[in-house]
Parts: sequence; structure tokens; C-alpha cells
Amino acid sequence: MAGMEKDLMDAQELLAGGEFDKAVAKYNKIIKADPKCAEAHFGKAEASVGVPKLTPEDVMESYKKAVELDPKNPIYQSSYGAYLVEIGRFNEAEAAYLKAAELDPDNARYYYSEFGVEYAVRAPVVMEKFLDDNTRDMIMKKGLKYLLKAAGMSEDDAKRLVK
Repeated sequence: MAGMEKDLMDAQELLAGGEFDKAVAKYNKIIKADPKCAEAHFGKAEASVGVPKLTPEDVMESYKKAVELDPKNPIYQSSYGAYLVEIGRFNEAEAAYLKAAELDPDNARYYYSEFGVEYAVRAPVVMEKFLDDNTRDMIMKKGLKYLLKAAGMSEDDAKRLVK
């Protein structure tokens, strides 16, 4: 097991140092030795984002495997959610952030606010071709809903306070 720990640390260092190709190779070696190592699948997903030849589907597959192997890890869920926002898969991202909030209720407000802000910023860029006033309003409304949720406020409270 000590060898596996060292390999994981080495892979983490490569990832932190921005050597994404090498990190992916190291994580693949760990996964080959232990296909059920959630940490290696997660690390591979994080490193894969920096490897141009890997597709979003490849990256998603690694995140999904990490989440499947360690379904109670809110970091895996929220990181997967962040990636999904980045590639414009907002419904799946929302589900991942909600799952993270459910798994880690003490920090739920951070997951809500991160999704709210990231969605409000990213969705208009992704949906640029369809961006009429209605769509823009819909995006902002959803983003705002999560920011209010993060603050522990209802829409009615907000309306009352903003008047």
C-alpha cells in the first residue's frame, strides 16, 4: 500500500506543478493497479482538464467514476459540478452541486453560491446564440435563486427587502 500512497503523492505533485500529461499517466498507472481507487480517478479528471487531446467526455468519465466509487465525497461532486458548468452542461452541474450540498450540509451555502455565480456568469456565454431578453432573465433568475438560497432567504424575503 505504501507504493500506492507514494504514487498518489507523486501524481498530485505533477498535477500541482501543471504537468498534466505526466499526472494523467501516473494516475492511469495507479488505476491499472487499483481500478477502485476513487482518488486516482478524481486526480485523473482534474489533470485531464489540462490535456488538450482528451475530450470533455473523457474528463466527465473520470469524474463520474470517482463519484461512483466515493459517492459521499462532496469535493468530488462540487468539482464535477464546476467542470460541468465550464462545458455548459448546466442541468447536470446543478444536480452535482445539489448533491454536494446534501452530502455536506454545513457548507451547503458555499455550493449554492458557487453554482449561482458560475451559472450566471457562464450560461450567457454558452447560450450566446439564443440570448434574448427572456433567456437572459431566465439565467439571472436561476442564478439569483441559488444566491438567495445560499443566504438562507426566500424569494419573498428578497422582494420585501428590495422594495
